Amino acid sequence: MSTTTDLSRQAIAAIDEGGQLADILGMPEQLRDALWRVQSASLEPHDAPGGLIVAGMGGSAIGGLLGRAALGDRASRPIVIARGYALPAWATPDTTVLCSSYSGQTEETLAIYDAAGALGARRIVATTGGKLAEEARRDGVPVIPLPGGFQPRAAVGYLLVVALEVAGLCGAGESLHAEIDVASAHAEELVRDWGPDGAEDALPKMLARGLHGTVPQIAGAGLTAPVAYRWKTQFNENAKVPSFSHELPELDHNEIDGWQGARDLGRFSAVFLDDCDLHPRIRRRIDLTRGMIASEAASTYRVESIGHSRTERLVSLVLLGDLASLYLAVLRGVDPGPVAMLDRLKEALAGGWD
Repeated sequence: MSTTTDLSRQAIAAIDEGGQLADILGMPEQLRDALWRVQSASLEPHDAPGGLIVAGMGGSAIGGLLGRAALGDRASRPIVIARGYALPAWATPDTTVLCSSYSGQTEETLAIYDAAGALGARRIVATTGGKLAEEARRDGVPVIPLPGGFQPRAAVGYLLVVALEVAGLCGAGESLHAEIDVASAHAEELVRDWGPDGAEDALPKMLARGLHGTVPQIAGAGLTAPVAYRWKTQFNENAKVPSFSHELPELDHNEIDGWQGARDLGRFSAVFLDDCDLHPRIRRRIDLTRGMIASEAASTYRVESIGHSRTERLVSLVLLGDLASLYLAVLRGVDPGPVAMLDRLKEALAGGWD
């Protein structure tokens, strides 16, 4: 296991063989390019009284979760994430179903694509190709083309914008086109400050060093709840460490008590993702909860979103967590790109071994 503290561009390149850093730093361009890609698909605006279902797994589902949070109370109809093989039981033909699979081979999403077709619901596909693209083109279903060459989790900017734009097109939420443009410009500033050429005490580097050697517990609320889940999954896949997420105020009704035994079991850390628009009582809970668990935790952090609009602030925290997870991978001396356990599971499901 590496004991390096070097987070220079050169040190990262020596470990990050697949170039995950470049993909993360490319978030601003992803947001802009995604807008063009949705436009190029020539989707027709339509009314979906039944709301929007975003079907996807893993990195392909995160766009729906984040998009729903970015819209907040500007969503006028239900926006639901379907992770699995079936549509929600309440789905009707007047529901729009966005089938999101980066590879186009995700078996759960393919099953939902078929189920939505059988139901008679309007379908839209976002993918790089694969079986999903083949079936969509055969059925005359619109395809939003995603660029190849990414790990699915690294295409988060594309998947966020696709979900937001489809929500606007089907009447599930306001159009955030202009807000996405501004968030992209804001993300460029953050990339300069937080990237490997930024200061050594930049926030994502500081977080990575503080979380190194611990099991990170990430807490969010409202806008930051799905971002907390994103951080958890990025620590899992990039840094190859166990990590968990929960939501306030619910965690104060159960998880907080578990911290009494934390030191007996290992080194656990906590990160609370704050936002200026959270309910004042939630922000008070962050203060109190952090204070109460501090003696049991290896480290605790309170991190606030940056920006004016909801989309700006959400993107700032996504970028921060992505960089922190990559820097943590470098500190651990592990290549953030490969997902060996996930690949082994897919092989087993395909019948490669028992």
